[in-house]
Amino acid sequence: MKSAAKPASNPIGKLVIIGVGLIGGSFALALKKAKAVNHVIGVGRTRKNLNTALKLGVIDEISLDAREAVRDADMVLIGTPVGQMPDVMKLIAPHLGKKTIVTDGGSTKQDVIACARKHLDTHFKNFVPAHPMAGTENSGAAAAFAELYRGRKVIVVPQKETSARAVSAVRAAWQACGANVVRLQAREHDEILAAVSHLPHVAAFTLMNTLAKRKDAKRILGFSAGGLRDTVRISGSSPEMWRDIFLANRVALLADVDKFINEIKYLRSRLKAGDGDAMQAVFEHARHVRERWLVKARRG
Repeated sequence: MKSAAKPASNPIGKLVIIGVGLIGGSFALALKKAKAVNHVIGVGRTRKNLNTALKLGVIDEISLDAREAVRDADMVLIGTPVGQMPDVMKLIAPHLGKKTIVTDGGSTKQDVIACARKHLDTHFKNFVPAHPMAGTENSGAAAAFAELYRGRKVIVVPQKETSARAVSAVRAAWQACGANVVRLQAREHDEILAAVSHLPHVAAFTLMNTLAKRKDAKRILGFSAGGLRDTVRISGSSPEMWRDIFLANRVALLADVDKFINEIKYLRSRLKAGDGDAMQAVFEHARHVRERWLVKARRG
């Protein structure tokens, strides 16, 4: 069952989105729709994307200077690729207000927490690591939409130093977006995401490149249908973002990649041997697991 967005009792006064893409932009739009924010400032590297965000009503104001933008902000969401977060945190830390809450939308948490602990200094207590379990293969402000988080999980990973006030504010913001907020430990988060998010991207990128390297790639892709499109859809995701995610979570991801390779090797051996019964057993098991997963997901 999808969650209804909760009306905000205390709207965020000034929200700063650093990195106005799918994640940050959808956060802003969802909060606006819920009347849970009064003013949104967008910060980014390219004027073109920020102009798009302003034109589409994702943000209310453009800033090319993160240091100036975060002054007197009530909340800051860092929506950049995780590889950029250390520089962003180092840049804004001296300019944050004593009560400014900082959060992020990164797909890895151990590395983000480590750089926040290093660079945010006394503001670390107001930092709430978070990760919305939602997305599409599209990127940029034009890809943002208010319903992205409706009924989706958002994982928060507060630390022992994190203030209860900051956790409460970030939780309330995500709930206003219609999300279900779940609390995890950082290592647990990264291990789960390596399996259910990062590994599927490994498979999609690899399959697309395998086909592209064939001499007859252009011809065979002209015969593709829904099966290929469904399987490689996420290979259209931001290369920069996924490079950073893979590197940041490489220990957990490598373990799952090795398991995936072992499954491929086993299927290859059965195919080479002409062992149809073994292959069918593999397929039946996968189908059964998928059906159980989908039934459970529909039940909420």
